Amino acid sequence: MGIETVVLLVNKKSLDEILNSKWNHVYKMMENAELRHLRPEKLPRLNRTFDIDCEAEILDWMDTIGAKEGSVKEVLLEIDDGEEGLLLFMQFASPGNWECWEARSYLYLDVALDREIKDRKDLYSMTTWQEVIEKLSNFPEEEFAEKVCINWMDRRKQLGETLDEKEDPKIIPTYEAHTRNSKLLVHAITQWQNEEDNVGIIGREHLEAAQWGHGEYNLSNYLNR
Repeated sequence: MGIETVVLLVNKKSLDEILNSKWNHVYKMMENAELRHLRPEKLPRLNRTFDIDCEAEILDWMDTIGAKEGSVKEVLLEIDDGEEGLLLFMQFASPGNWECWEARSYLYLDVALDREIKDRKDLYSMTTWQEVIEKLSNFPEEEFAEKVCINWMDRRKQLGETLDEKEDPKIIPTYEAHTRNSKLLVHAITQWQNEEDNVGIIGREHLEAAQWGHGEYNLSNYLNR
């Protein structure tokens, strides 16, 4: 399995309520599964971590910090790598996320922007994602998925690779995955733009938490606002 690109949708109201709550209170409430009312309703088509798993990950991380006075935000600002904790709380405050193999993300963004994404820096840049939002928000999902699949098939032809599923049994599953991922990318971007309380945080697996997000929603900037 490859590294995954992630568009994490975060409900700002839910997140800020947690950040403004007392650290020890949040720990106790989460330990008893009593903070789930702050978790936004899951968007049916997107993935997210199950409540109990998300809570366990946060509690395990909070255990490494120990009991603290002050709000969650104050503690995150006080400790080293507070962005790591912020990312965990963002995942709790998320109605869902889009994720796919990073290698496939290049294809989808190439098609969305009608240009080549040159490298990883380009793939995750603020400018690139501003363009993606402009192009894909409220764009017809079927139309985008069709464009992606046509582009993918053209690339295979140029490489001299077969499109016959009898010769390559992975053709159909890959086609279906591109279709599904493309539609869900449009869906996630549209939810991000149409829901006032949602913000999108761009990142990837194994990326330092401080580097997730852009502009005011970069995790370091969000903590220090």
